[in-house]
Amino acid sequence: MFQMLYRTLIELTNGKWTSVVLKWFSRSRISRFVVPSFAKVYQLNQDEMERELREYQTLHELFVRNLKQDARSIDQSTESVVSPVDAVIEDIGAIKASSEITVKGKIYSIEEMLGDQDVLHKYLNGTYIILYLSPSHYHRIHSPVDGTVTKQWTLGSKSYPVNKWGLKYGVRTLAKNFRVITEVKTDYGHVSIVKVGAMFVNSIETTHKGSTLTKGGEIAYFSFGSTVVLLFEQGIFQIDPRIQTPKDIRMGEKLGSFTRS
Repeated sequence: MFQMLYRTLIELTNGKWTSVVLKWFSRSRISRFVVPSFAKVYQLNQDEMERELREYQTLHELFVRNLKQDARSIDQSTESVVSPVDAVIEDIGAIKASSEITVKGKIYSIEEMLGDQDVLHKYLNGTYIILYLSPSHYHRIHSPVDGTVTKQWTLGSKSYPVNKWGLKYGVRTLAKNFRVITEVKTDYGHVSIVKVGAMFVNSIETTHKGSTLTKGGEIAYFSFGSTVVLLFEQGIFQIDPRIQTPKDIRMGEKLGSFTRS
């Protein structure tokens, strides 16, 4: 019963017009009046913000805020892969030969997530990492690796919740939500950065120029809490053994290391 109610509610609250209204409000000057309460409720770390809280004129400006230059440090180990976002690591695991992964007890299809057979075969028997961003997190997305963008594409239209309840009770949220996928060629193999839209607001804005990515360099931002899925080719990545899920992590911290076969 709870599962059916949850699905009904998210269908009702994720329609075209509710999304339009929320997007309009978050970008309107009216929303500046809720900025202080939002910062308080979500316990935002104001010391690391690039600007003073009073300088944010809309809720959207606060969502996509920049941090002070020294607020995050990037692990510079040659073979390290770093977190592209401030987030909670919700799950880590192996991608089956059938393209399936299991997240919060639910089965998802990497084939459906990527929507591209030519890309899919690289990731079978590889590794996936699920990184969830709540509304309280810093919303800028950075490159987890050094490399070259080989392809970038967009799939999906609507978006449903991608928090732990959305993953548990939603319907294929990671694989069917609005998403922007960036495939990167590294010295070790291919990595796909799947940026998944969240409930109400699908906005994922790409900010990097050109095809060269630098580890820790900004590549995009979310306009609301969402999720990043990292996919690695088989045999090229090993997770840091100290990481146990769920785990809070900050952008630039080490997720694991590339390995050579």
